[in-house]
Amino acid sequence: MATQDFNFLLATDSYKVTHYKQYPPNVSKVYSYFECRRRKDAQFHEVVFFGLQYLLKKYLAGRVITEEKIQEAKLFFQMHFRQKVFDEDGWRRVLEKYDGRLPIRIKAVPEGKIIPRGNVLFTVENTDPDFFWLTNYVETMLVQMWYPITVATISREFKKILAKHLKATSGGLEGLDFKLHDFGYRGVSSQESAALGGAAHLVNFCSTDTVAGLLMAQRYYSCPMAGFSIPAAEHSTIISWGRNREKEAYESLLDQFPTGPLAVVSDSYDIFKACKHIWGDKLKERVMERSEDSTLVIRPDSGDPAETLLEVIKILEECFGCSLNSIGYKVLPPYLRIIQGDGIDLKSIEEILVKLSDEGYSAENVFFGCGSALMQKLNRDTLNCAFKCSYVESNGKGMDVYKQPVTDPSKGSKRGRLSLRKNSEGFIETVERGAGKPEEDMLVTVFENGSILQDYTLEEIRKHARLSEEDISPPQHNNDELNGLGIHHKHIMNGVH
Repeated sequence: MATQDFNFLLATDSYKVTHYKQYPPNVSKVYSYFECRRRKDAQFHEVVFFGLQYLLKKYLAGRVITEEKIQEAKLFFQMHFRQKVFDEDGWRRVLEKYDGRLPIRIKAVPEGKIIPRGNVLFTVENTDPDFFWLTNYVETMLVQMWYPITVATISREFKKILAKHLKATSGGLEGLDFKLHDFGYRGVSSQESAALGGAAHLVNFCSTDTVAGLLMAQRYYSCPMAGFSIPAAEHSTIISWGRNREKEAYESLLDQFPTGPLAVVSDSYDIFKACKHIWGDKLKERVMERSEDSTLVIRPDSGDPAETLLEVIKILEECFGCSLNSIGYKVLPPYLRIIQGDGIDLKSIEEILVKLSDEGYSAENVFFGCGSALMQKLNRDTLNCAFKCSYVESNGKGMDVYKQPVTDPSKGSKRGRLSLRKNSEGFIETVERGAGKPEEDMLVTVFENGSILQDYTLEEIRKHARLSEEDISPPQHNNDELNGLGIHHKHIMNGVH
């Protein structure tokens, strides 16, 4: 559905249409917040905040209420509920008083910031007492922030692992931003998922095949070209030559792309024979003619990832040799590398890199591609994302409100007006009950009465999300206990964006 056809009044859970009738009499303010709840058993203890600007620009900014859309929603909800529950008069007042712009204020963490779980990430409140019911009407859409936040967080976890092993086996971080390639376009649920997830990955890396993510970064985050790719073969372009002409298929690729990097999937039949007898024998001289700027990247795509990759690199070493880098790890010739894009997740990538280093190989030799584990094998509970009301005003008086389920203390919510600050020890914490000092508040007003007040570029966001020295020093990984407290670092390692 194109943006111009989007009806904001219909972009909510059905029951929210009835909530304007349910608040206490004389309520004039509803204030709510979004967080990734902290859990002791959580895999991740800190999150990358990303994606709100896209949602605001595409769906909430400007004149989103019109008489035509009011009438469309009135008819729809009459049919849906089979009774009159739609607040036609309330929405028309928004149209008449604010020209269809939403009288709400959203304050949020700057995009790209790394925040320990359990802290407020953004707040929402109505700016006009007549429209208190608007605050939680937008919950449905804004909670979909869980997706870009989760993808950006997982992508950054990959980056931590890759940085740790790259530094340990090469002495530096050269090429880190290209070590994880986004293969996720075809594996997500929609074009919009591809755009959101693809752009979230680009907060941390510059390597992708997900065009939708690049377009989102271009259109909503002012980045002309956020990521890069190279010519690459797929199985159809290899097997269409026939099994007996596998060598000709590879040779044709070398002819068609004589300069620049080239990736060739080589497991259509037998990856080990392809590496040993075709790449390492029949086409060996052609491969060796290529330069560091025209690297051949061989891609296994089946079998156990760690075992297959290790066997492939051993065969390539036997055929082409290896040199030792400055700290004594083996590196294939600069014209030859490997990319493993099958079966990659946080666990397998760690296993592969450990096995390589145990065998004396540097992480310089390999690139990785990831699809479903990066973009699709996740949900709102991966980071326990929640949106809750914490403060209301009635008859001119404020009241802190909260939930505290006896059956699940982890679902207890925060109380009062919230702010986010760094405390005297440098740790990020949420201040509840309106006790925070405005000058210390990390939350920035990004949206008010239909207008975008803050516009982040991807370049700024990438700077916020950079790894620090502590991020790549064992055992500081997100899935280590209490790592969320260790994110405030002075020494930035990879300021390449």
